[in-house]
Amino acid sequence: MWEDMTYENILNDMLNRVPNNVDKRPGSIIYDALAPCAYKLAETYFKLNNFIDLFFVDTAVGEYLNRKAADYGITRKPATKAIRKIVTTGPVDIGTRWGLEDTTYVIIEKISDTEYKAECEQYGEIGNIYTGELNNIDNVNGITATLTDILISGEDEETDDNFRRRIYAYLQKPATSGNANHYKQWALEVPGVGGAKVFSLWNGPGTVKVLIVDSDMNIDETLEQSVYEYIESVRPIGATVTVDSPIEKVINVSANIKLNRSKTLNEVVTNFTNLFIEYLKSTVFKTYNAYNEGTSITISYAKIGSILLATEGVDDHSNLLINEGTSNITIGNDEIPIAGTINLTEVV
Repeated sequence: MWEDMTYENILNDMLNRVPNNVDKRPGSIIYDALAPCAYKLAETYFKLNNFIDLFFVDTAVGEYLNRKAADYGITRKPATKAIRKIVTTGPVDIGTRWGLEDTTYVIIEKISDTEYKAECEQYGEIGNIYTGELNNIDNVNGITATLTDILISGEDEETDDNFRRRIYAYLQKPATSGNANHYKQWALEVPGVGGAKVFSLWNGPGTVKVLIVDSDMNIDETLEQSVYEYIESVRPIGATVTVDSPIEKVINVSANIKLNRSKTLNEVVTNFTNLFIEYLKSTVFKTYNAYNEGTSITISYAKIGSILLATEGVDDHSNLLINEGTSNITIGNDEIPIAGTINLTEVV
């Protein structure tokens, strides 16, 4: 809006308003008096441009996106703590604390004499990362413990992008009286859920199936129970609800590539793999964040070829195969694409 209100333009406008019989050259008294003021005014206009962006859903960030969403009764999903299984060599008390790397865990429930549920004391996905022998924080004598399974995944606070998409879904697809949009909205309100797809009447009258993926658009079966319990607590009476995870559709890629020598083969494989995974995730987002029941998507052969050609270090490619073929791959209604084997062979 105020793109023209730069330091130079403001200063020139100020100097043009000074009579011509006054010395206005750089270093003159009037020039040096006006320059700091012009700088501060330009800084103010720059901030005003940014402030305007904070008032709209498409550009607001952080606290301002929270405040904008609050107008519609929507709140950002908070970070959650991971619940892990700890296996010990003997009984320990509830409340005992253990540590591993930069995380700590507190025993919250007994499963058996040597198995316990423990809650990570740090919020977020960091609680899902480590596995192995734990350090004894509370000086429990003669007993060792090992951190094993993830019972409930810890989740980071909802990102601005995911939160923004959820706000748009709420505004563009009204949820009323337990319709499909409502079930999708309820699923997305659960911390850790990044996308959901609803199948009405999937197993006859009065049945609803909800497929979910996590905030990274991956399968996380530990979310299923949480989503089910939440939907059961808010849905209208009458429907039989099933919450499940989609089926993995593995996508393998092989090709011959000619390098331009700016990157090694290993670096090219790593870079392409990352780009390929991001492409697959973008298709999951489209499938599981749009209300398009009964439709399927395809993984584009041409798109993967263009990604490979655009990968830094690649000069050209040939004999590109996707799942041993050269056709697009159809992803079923209850599937998500997962990166499989990436086999890139260097040719001269």
